[in-house]
Amino acid sequence: MAILSQSTASFSFSFSFVSTRTDSTRLTRFPSRVTFRARSPPRRHALVSSRLNSSRSPDAGGSLSPDNGSGDVAYQLHHDFSPRRRRRGSPVFVTLPVNSVGREGRVARPKAMMFSLKALATAGVEGVVIEIWWGLVEKNKPRVYDWRGYEELVAMACKCGLKVRAVLAFHQHGTGPDDPNWIPLPLWVLDEIQKDIELAYCDRFGRRNIEYISLGCDILPVLHGRSPIQAYADFMRNFRDTFGSLLGVIITGVQIGMGPGGELRYPSFSSQEPNLAWPHELGEFQCYDKYMLASLNASARNIGKREWGNGGPFGSGSLMQNPEHTDFFKNDGGSWDTPYGKFFLEWYSDMLLLHGERICREAETIFRGSEVHISAKLAAIHWHYVTQSHPSELTAGYYNTSNRDGYLPIARMFSKYGFSMCCSCFEMQDAVMQKINPDGSPEGFLRQLLLAARLCDISLEGQNFSTNLDDGAFTQVLKMSKFYSDGIEKRSFSFNFVRMDKRLFESRNWDRFTRFVRQMSNGNIFRARLNSVRDVRLKTTPVVAAVGLLYHLYQHS
Repeated sequence: MAILSQSTASFSFSFSFVSTRTDSTRLTRFPSRVTFRARSPPRRHALVSSRLNSSRSPDAGGSLSPDNGSGDVAYQLHHDFSPRRRRRGSPVFVTLPVNSVGREGRVARPKAMMFSLKALATAGVEGVVIEIWWGLVEKNKPRVYDWRGYEELVAMACKCGLKVRAVLAFHQHGTGPDDPNWIPLPLWVLDEIQKDIELAYCDRFGRRNIEYISLGCDILPVLHGRSPIQAYADFMRNFRDTFGSLLGVIITGVQIGMGPGGELRYPSFSSQEPNLAWPHELGEFQCYDKYMLASLNASARNIGKREWGNGGPFGSGSLMQNPEHTDFFKNDGGSWDTPYGKFFLEWYSDMLLLHGERICREAETIFRGSEVHISAKLAAIHWHYVTQSHPSELTAGYYNTSNRDGYLPIARMFSKYGFSMCCSCFEMQDAVMQKINPDGSPEGFLRQLLLAARLCDISLEGQNFSTNLDDGAFTQVLKMSKFYSDGIEKRSFSFNFVRMDKRLFESRNWDRFTRFVRQMSNGNIFRARLNSVRDVRLKTTPVVAAVGLLYHLYQHS
């Protein structure tokens, strides 16, 4: 039992076990009830204590065991939330590995995971980011959800005193079955795409992309009688019902996936990680499936220009071409700045904005009253930022050029529905990037995005792109976070470190990371006193040894 006492109320977590699956053949056990009791007189200090003992598997009833084995896992967390020790800086979250929950739906390497979470708690991070994959939870049949692995993972984070940000990922991860981290769309969705290949995005060369369902069919009943938006909404609603008692308490944030990579964009690049291609890649317009073409054709007819509705722009070059060698993207005289170019780019970006608004509307309704912070992610596409046409942004759906702000409309939409905004590349520096690509400016892009967030008064979640962060990269994160959060009006900023892996637990990297966490929180670190866990003790002095053990666990697993 965990008890929180603060001011005039205390919070008592009562643990009972209920089934949360649509398929009722198996019971999933998890904390299902939170009760609130008035308390008098008021107290200025709050104490959260958590003591959980586990010696039985979740299927046998009783407590939930993080390592699914016999034996005891006993520990306590004592946190002082007094005003003097409460965090006043920007909290840091750590994104867990993609395969934290395996394809079979259970936590992978639970012992290493538990040790890792305890190390993160001791380092002072606020919580963890857990990607919840549509392709794993609703894998085989529509409306049949299996949350078991994620329930275990959230419970483990809770036991370590960590908050959770859940990312509802409606996209594919990885390149294919040979990729060890490959997570496809649900199998029943892939069956529907096989029946109707037009559900997949298509470029002018006829190449199909199945990372994410084409937004051209957002509201059409193409998935067993449901539209993609309805399928996403049903998933969000079942997530809310399954984890309802933890929303706003343990699960403090939910990021809603809106496209490939979880980002609100088109899959315009050859790589699933578009930043990898930043020196040259222009991207391809994704408007050639029949649903997108039907919308484009209707828009062209509405303005009396039927000839503009037959496809994307001519003269947009090849993926890796210099934009100055193309008719559409070149700075002077490029057709991007003609009436036709403006028509097409407005339609293309408006379709993306409409897709985002549809999902925002559903998510705001579903999570209303749950006290979780809802967010969405934008792509950090910066490798043609200093050109006039910004071609790689245009093909991704961001109508952002030298004479038009393409991010302010998106920020306004997020503000309208109470969303926070997430974006990566906070560690990137122009001085480094422009030595290789003089057309790129990650800092310029990020400043524009941060300004849009400030103007719309929305909270911001920063993120890194590269996991090989040196002291200079961490310093750059601090610099860009202060650019957003400093000022007369303090704006909410937090940082998602991507991601936890064996390199994080290397001694030098761990020292850098823990120093960064202290700097982000202005030195007011959330400290936990951890009792022994089996033979490993994560107290102040043995932390280095425990982290070294974690590195070897990841190295040889």
